[in-house]
Amino acid sequence: METIGIIEDDELLGQALAIALRKEGYETLSAVNCREGRGLLEKNPDLLLIDINLPDGEFDPMLGLSTGASVIFGATGGVMEAALRTVAAKLLGDADAPLEFHDVRGIQEIKEASYELPGRTVKVCVASGLSNAKIVLDGLKSGELDYDFIEFMACPGGCVNGGGQPSQPADVRNFTDLKGLRAKALYDEDEGMTLRKSHDNPLVKQVYEEYLGKPGSEKAHKILHTSYVVRGYEY
Repeated sequence: METIGIIEDDELLGQALAIALRKEGYETLSAVNCREGRGLLEKNPDLLLIDINLPDGEFDPMLGLSTGASVIFGATGGVMEAALRTVAAKLLGDADAPLEFHDVRGIQEIKEASYELPGRTVKVCVASGLSNAKIVLDGLKSGELDYDFIEFMACPGGCVNGGGQPSQPADVRNFTDLKGLRAKALYDEDEGMTLRKSHDNPLVKQVYEEYLGKPGSEKAHKILHTSYVVRGYEY
């Protein structure tokens, strides 16, 4: 029998939830705060249900403090724009650097843009959907295409259109630009944030100062980057 742990400071709500789960055939373990929750975890429940606003707990600041640049990661072109904000700020200075890069926004499957930076022209490409990634990669292999920086996202339109998003019935999907509306919500959120550049996040700065050293250091490259190789799988 599977065991579900419940960490909920509203005791009546916690009890009601436990009763409902037991009726469904689950065993339950209950706690009313973070301290009790730590003891509950030692019993290795199969699933944990937790109230995010417990009286003696709060989010790890690494998860609770973010920038607008991190918000727009969910839309195709968002990772590219976040990187361009930092590159422009470092090369031009924060006061003179553009903050928004509209050429890489939008739900088009493949987007291209060029930006003039001190000493060179930077050519970028954004593609979402693996079929479009293949088009770009084939163009690079043939020499037809040439870019300095490419962003690929597996989900068409970015994470806002990924498998983990709420599904909608056909009469909504067919007549509503869900990808565009979801992306717009992210850009609106970004616009209203105090910190909008990745490198302005004080916790990111702290991690570099106290552990990683400087951006591009050997330790930072080893920890923050990965590589991919072809692996055979049997199904």
